[in-house]
Amino acid sequence: MNQVFSFPNPVNEKAARVVAGVVLLTVVAILLTGAYWLLIPLAYGFWARVLTGPTLSPLGWTAQNVIAPRLGTRKPVPGPPKRFAQGMGASMATLALVFWLVVGSHTATDVVLGVFAIAAGLESIFAVCLGCQVFGLLMRAGLIPDEVCAECADLSARLQAAGQRPA
Repeated sequence: MNQVFSFPNPVNEKAARVVAGVVLLTVVAILLTGAYWLLIPLAYGFWARVLTGPTLSPLGWTAQNVIAPRLGTRKPVPGPPKRFAQGMGASMATLALVFWLVVGSHTATDVVLGVFAIAAGLESIFAVCLGCQVFGLLMRAGLIPDEVCAECADLSARLQAAGQRPA
């Protein structure tokens, strides 16, 4: 059971970007067509990835096991920030779903989806993970303990690999 409810660390950034690309396409499709029912599988996918990584997420599994391997060498990045980002996505998808199903406000739903499109677009197109950025800020503020992501807390190994000296 522990293997089901786990999250990979490290994560292949290429798989994460594939997932973000499909999320972006889904959000754009919802905004263009008004197919708000697509929020249901969108929210499910995020919750599945937060709780089980790619295990119970058809999109996550396909991205990790089918698509990303065809994109070349893995690009490992720390898992905890990506899990945090999936949590932010789960929260946003759930909020949009509540605005649509419970509140009945397409305007509020569309605003959340607009923010979603920006975040998913930045991740999928430019490899800029807003959730990971927020995770880093929370670590620097001391709200997330260093033990949660030792690699995130100690950047010296990554700086050395990039040919830079730690500050």
